[in-house]
Amino acid sequence: MAFDMNNDDDEVIASINVTPLVDVMLVLLIIFMVAAPMLHQGVEVALPQVANDPLPMRDEDPMVVTVTKNQLVYIKDNPVQPSQLSETLLPLMESRQDQAVFLKADKDVPYGLVLEVIDIINRAGTFRIGLVTETPLKGGVPNTHQSRD
Repeated sequence: MAFDMNNDDDEVIASINVTPLVDVMLVLLIIFMVAAPMLHQGVEVALPQVANDPLPMRDEDPMVVTVTKNQLVYIKDNPVQPSQLSETLLPLMESRQDQAVFLKADKDVPYGLVLEVIDIINRAGTFRIGLVTETPLKGGVPNTHQSRD
C-alpha cells in the first residue's frame, strides 16, 4: 500500500519558504513607488530659484501660506479669501508652538500681492516669515528649501 502508518522515517522540515514573502514585498514596493509621488503636500507653484543653503526642518509641521499664479491664496491646502486670511490664520497660529509662517509664492505673482500677503500675515501677529524657494537645478532635480527669516 502507498501509505505506511508505521514508517518512522518522516522528518520535520524546519525551513521557511521565502518565495511568497519576496513576492509580497515586491508588490508592496511597487505600490509605494506609485503612491509616493501622490503624497506631495501643498499647492503646486513654480518657485523662484536662488542659490541658498537649506534650513534645518523643525519637528512641528510648518504653517505654509501659498499664493498661486492665478493669485489665489491657500493656507496649507485650503483656499482662503485674501480678506479673510488674517482671521483664518490667527486661530491656527494660537495653537502652535512655532510661530513661523512659510510663504510659497509663484515666481509670476506680482510683487505687490506678495507684499500684501506678508502684511496680512504680520497683522495676524506673526513676524517670522520664511520665503520658500528652490535651488537651481542640480542633475535635473530641483531642491526645495526655505530661506532664512
